[in-house]
Amino acid sequence: MGIKMKTAILTAPGRIEIRESGVPEIRNGNDVLLRTALVGICGSDLHYFSEPQVGDLDLRYPVRLGHECAAVVEAVGAGVKRVKPGDRVCVEPAVSCGHCDQCLAERPHTCRHLRFLGSPGQLDGALAEFIVMPERNCHLLPPKMSWTEGIIAEPLSIGLWAVKLAGEIKGRTTAVLGAGPIGLSVCLVLRFEGGRRVFVTEKVPARIEAARTAGAAWTGNPQEADIVAEILAREPLGLDLVFECCGQQEAVDQAVGLLKPGGTLVMVGIPIEERISFDISRLRRKELRVQNVRRQNHCLERALDLMASGAIGAGFMATHTFPFGRVQEAFETVFDRRDGVIKAMVAIEG
Repeated sequence: MGIKMKTAILTAPGRIEIRESGVPEIRNGNDVLLRTALVGICGSDLHYFSEPQVGDLDLRYPVRLGHECAAVVEAVGAGVKRVKPGDRVCVEPAVSCGHCDQCLAERPHTCRHLRFLGSPGQLDGALAEFIVMPERNCHLLPPKMSWTEGIIAEPLSIGLWAVKLAGEIKGRTTAVLGAGPIGLSVCLVLRFEGGRRVFVTEKVPARIEAARTAGAAWTGNPQEADIVAEILAREPLGLDLVFECCGQQEAVDQAVGLLKPGGTLVMVGIPIEERISFDISRLRRKELRVQNVRRQNHCLERALDLMASGAIGAGFMATHTFPFGRVQEAFETVFDRRDGVIKAMVAIEG
């Protein structure tokens, strides 16, 4: 029998079990065996946790989730040169092929053969004591950076990519609809890039407060106010950019109402439904641009650098850490948005 490790397995909607499995092996020269230290719980993990179908994906159980991962290098393949045993790394969860048209066009995040850590049917997730990843997916953590900050760098990288796709930011008026970790990351980047004013909407009180920490000029709860009317009262001509970060139809409708003619709607949130709709007449009359976001592209190292330098302080998003044996509680806490949780993490060791 080989060496065993503990893993957290989603066995049915809303049910995670701790099981044993074999430790993965280094099979290729560029493989790195990682001892997992900390795993963040992402909104996409929650979709899988709660729903047997997400968009056009039908889940087949059991599934191992988790893609926000910080780890220690345990062993390396013969061809690995950039990392060595004992190094602390942040994991890029998207494994691209490197040779398809998308990869050759510097779009590895839309690789034709992409395999994503913790995505059902692709790669087993990081909620395990050990995982194996290619060397190119292992980014060294700056010396003084904590495990927690290493986890936060992954959602921050998505915020960096979303804002980059939006175009020029300096001096422009913006809104972020949904202040979970991704929405807060977008807000932080907008402020860093010189956005003139950032409006943020959110239904959860703790996240509204977090949005203020992230630099929001105004916050509102769509369950308590007409946020379109409230924002337009402050910006009568409308907004240049709106980032939809919650995957909700109502937020898409609000975004169309908030944008000025020629404005841009950036779709960052992941709807559970396979289809959403637009008020096409308003979209057409305003000549609005709709920009979708697919995770991130070459932004993880920049996220690490910005956090290490202090240019962006995102550590406040990490509110809860659970031991591995309480992974079920961790998912339930985040799913129910209990106890003021924003970003919860699972400590695999200790």
